[in-house]
Amino acid sequence: MFAGHVVRNHQKGIVRLEDFDAKYPLILSWIQGTLARHMPQAHPVSSLSFKRLRHYFNPEFLASSKVVYVAAVPTPPLSALGFNQFSDFEKMNAMGITYLDTFFSREEGRGNESLHFHELVHVLQWQLLGPKAFIAAYADGLERNGYRRSPLEVMAYTLESIFKNSANPFDVAAVVRDQITALYPTP
Repeated sequence: MFAGHVVRNHQKGIVRLEDFDAKYPLILSWIQGTLARHMPQAHPVSSLSFKRLRHYFNPEFLASSKVVYVAAVPTPPLSALGFNQFSDFEKMNAMGITYLDTFFSREEGRGNESLHFHELVHVLQWQLLGPKAFIAAYADGLERNGYRRSPLEVMAYTLESIFKNSANPFDVAAVVRDQITALYPTP
C-alpha cells in the first residue's frame, strides 16, 4: 500500500503505479540474485575494526548488516526495464549502494568509517520501509529531486555529516525511524 501511495502521488507522472507494480518483482529478483552471488565475500559490519560505529548502532544490527567490497558497485538495470529516467543513476560511479541488509562499497572505501555509517543508515531505511516501499520511495525521490536532494539520501548525508563532525553519539535507529515516519506517514 505504501509503495503505491508514493508512486501514485508522483507529480511528473513518469513512473506509473502499474509500471512500478509490474517491474518491482524483476527489480527485487535482481537484488536477491546480486546478493546471493556476492554472499561469500560479505563481511558483517561488526567484524570490522571501526571504533565509532558501535556507539551509534546496536550490536545486533551491526552483526546482521553486511558489506561487500567491489571494484564497482552493482546497480540494477533500470533502463533495460523501461525506466530510462534513471540512466544517470545507473551510470554513477557511486562509492556505495545498499540492498536490504547488505551494502556494497568500492574497494577504496574499505577504511572509510563515514561511508559505512552512511550505508548503514540506508540499511535502517530498508528495514523500516520494507523492500517495496523503500524502492518506491527511493525511485520517487530520485525522479523528483535528483540523487543528492532525494529525501532518503538527504537523511543519510545529513546524519553522516553529524557523525563526521561531532563526537556525541546518538541513537541512529531512533532518528531514522522518526524521520521516516515524518516523511512517509501511513494513511
